Amino acid sequence: HAGDFFCDQSFTRSQFGSLLRAVQVACFQSVICTTIVRMSEVPTVPSEVKLSKKELRKLNRGMDKLSTDDHPQELPVVIVDGDGGLESATTAYGMLPLHQSQYKKGPDFVDLKDVAQEGYVDQYIWIRGRLHRSRMKGKLCFFVVRFQDYRIQNVLSASEHTPKEMLAFVAGIPKESIIDVYGCVKKSPVLIEGCNPDTIEIHCERVYVVSAALPTLPLQIEDAMRPEDDETLDTSHFEVQSRVHQDTRLDNRYIELRTPVNQAIYRVEAGCVRFFMDYLTKAGFVNIQTPKMISAASEGGANVFKVSYFSGSAYLAQSPQLYKQMAIAADFGRVFTVGAVFRAEDSNTHRHLTEFVGMDIEMAFKNHYHEVVDLIADMFVNMFKGLQREFASEIDTIRKQYKSEPFQFLEPTLRLEYREGIQMLREAGWDLGDLDDLTTPAEKFLGRLIKQKYGTDFYILDKFPLDIRAFYTMPHPTEKEFSNSYDFYMRGEEIMSGAQRIHDPALLTERALHHGVEIEKIKSYIDAFRYGCPPHAGGGIGLERVTMLFLGLDNIRKTSMFPRDPKRLTP
Repeated sequence: HAGDFFCDQSFTRSQFGSLLRAVQVACFQSVICTTIVRMSEVPTVPSEVKLSKKELRKLNRGMDKLSTDDHPQELPVVIVDGDGGLESATTAYGMLPLHQSQYKKGPDFVDLKDVAQEGYVDQYIWIRGRLHRSRMKGKLCFFVVRFQDYRIQNVLSASEHTPKEMLAFVAGIPKESIIDVYGCVKKSPVLIEGCNPDTIEIHCERVYVVSAALPTLPLQIEDAMRPEDDETLDTSHFEVQSRVHQDTRLDNRYIELRTPVNQAIYRVEAGCVRFFMDYLTKAGFVNIQTPKMISAASEGGANVFKVSYFSGSAYLAQSPQLYKQMAIAADFGRVFTVGAVFRAEDSNTHRHLTEFVGMDIEMAFKNHYHEVVDLIADMFVNMFKGLQREFASEIDTIRKQYKSEPFQFLEPTLRLEYREGIQMLREAGWDLGDLDDLTTPAEKFLGRLIKQKYGTDFYILDKFPLDIRAFYTMPHPTEKEFSNSYDFYMRGEEIMSGAQRIHDPALLTERALHHGVEIEKIKSYIDAFRYGCPPHAGGGIGLERVTMLFLGLDNIRKTSMFPRDPKRLTP
């Protein structure tokens, strides 16, 4: 803008030199210079020209503005490749320098989700987002800027102030680049397909590249917005007709996560955690943190990750179980924790991970372990209601890509005894005994039977056989082959396993030996109950599985941001 400022001014050579130095400082602080202004090109000016006091004040104000440390509201001159020099058109577009937080002040950007508000129509604004797509059409360039689930159409029109070179520059920006756009918000005469909001567009005057993407992407966002195996989906509105399979998606997760459906999934998942924590906090629970490296397998068995620990070895915790119970023995009364859980299960199924987020509960009770079961059931109902109430838009976005039936649940939650579930399967033709463990196919089939009979996707099975439960599970008082234990199910798949815990050290030792657990390695755990401990119960919930089943998704890797399974340790 310096040329515009002094083209009609009169000043001395000394003043001109000061102004030129200020311009140079501003340029080098603010832009990438690929065109050098040669001194031979600077016009000759008279050695002495008188200025009025008003003109001098105007000049000084301009110089002060150019030398300020604050970033101007409108971005500075950007010199682009080519022979354009400092022509006015080249200041409206180009590459910005590496952003190193050089300035504390700058343009006031408007979030894409807010642009459609009435107050912005016919107003000039700045936005920042990703270049989703662009196309040239005669003297027009249309391009869509995207951020999260919001996509806004922008229009460039060739004119005296907007040359075709600017249109070509914008059309050549690689997809997924981060760009800044300045322009006027206008009501669109028609609905704009594929945009959200679809009633407005921005008539652009400036476009700058903040961070350029590579020209060739490992996967196209438009393709990632389609399910990899849904042949029935209407794909007529997508530009590219190519399916992206799960491994490709996961290998390039940092790109695939940009899609609207992934943005929605992880907001819903964050909601699950929030409703879980809020409900329990209001119910008097204390949020605790437990060790993830332990001296013995917390669940017994061989499905543990062994790691070196100085001169010895340790294990990654399969659950925070032992430490939740110690907290109850320490009179915390009600505790919960949210954290990583590790399972060395060589299981490449749709619902297993080697690392997942566990949401665990432990609670002392006065009379019966059903006090705990009822509280957990109420917590889940509160969570489901909250998700349906506060995340309706996200759920709708997810269902547009991954078709599913709305999640259904009852109040109060349906609770059946384990033997009742076995009987329902027998009546449907399954050959099962009362003490047999349920396989995954049997669980899913039972879920369908319960949905048909009771109209719910969410239910509890109570009183499991003792021998198929963890060593710390309390036996039933009168039916010795059964236990005070329970599982919660969603759409026929288990999402929480729980039980009343053994708080008697002698019985706990007996059950640990029965399960092959080395007593010496859990000595501190058993000792915690030698000095008195109230009756208590709890359970462990898999966050990714809850999210997957609530949304009706087909694979837990869709609800784990960076999943870990037997075949995947990156990214």
